[in-house]
Amino acid sequence: MKKVLIVETNVTRYSGTYELTGLWLGEAAEFIDELKKAGIAYDFVSPLGGFVPLDPRSLKYTDESIVAVYEDPDFIQRGLVHTMSPNQIVASDYSAIYYTGGHGVMWDFPNNTDLQNITKEIYVQGGYLTSVCHGVAGLLNCKDDEGNYLIANKQLTGFTTMEEIIAGKRSVVPFLNQKVAEQNGAIFKKKRFYKEFAIQDGQLITGQNPFSVRAVAKLLINELNGGRS
Repeated sequence: MKKVLIVETNVTRYSGTYELTGLWLGEAAEFIDELKKAGIAYDFVSPLGGFVPLDPRSLKYTDESIVAVYEDPDFIQRGLVHTMSPNQIVASDYSAIYYTGGHGVMWDFPNNTDLQNITKEIYVQGGYLTSVCHGVAGLLNCKDDEGNYLIANKQLTGFTTMEEIIAGKRSVVPFLNQKVAEQNGAIFKKKRFYKEFAIQDGQLITGQNPFSVRAVAKLLINELNGGRS
């Protein structure tokens, strides 16, 4: 069965501030739009389960397809109000896991052992580990049974240090994705800031920024369809 597990954040604000953050809407909506067109099923999970907040800035970057997903009762209920918690997930049900972004993920993705275990199980059974933008934070600390980072010696991308500086959040985020990825042995690839870029290395498919969502989705869909794009 081809089914994808979409991971979203529960974090409502930047730690230590009253500035709101949360899920970057397009990073879920555009991915869902591509899965729906391909006839691939999906579920939603968040570190705590339940409510997923939206990053208010992401609402400025919408189009017809994003709004269509946003208004879909199924997305509202399963993707924003009643997401599943990790303890409800059976990893063997999924062919891939997809970590969405939004700055909130920097606080609740990296050290969630339940999500890490789900990620490892999906990987071990031959599934795909995918992310976009800040969502790569969910992959950075995942390890195999021998204690090796799953991203070690793998090419990947995510929201870059330069993009963090341009976004004005370098001093607010708890770490830099690019720096930690390299520290944990990944081969970090990037293009010019805010340009579409997605890369695949075996079972790992990652996108650099919010403009790379559909590129990630298409790479994954191609794999789930047995290489028939």
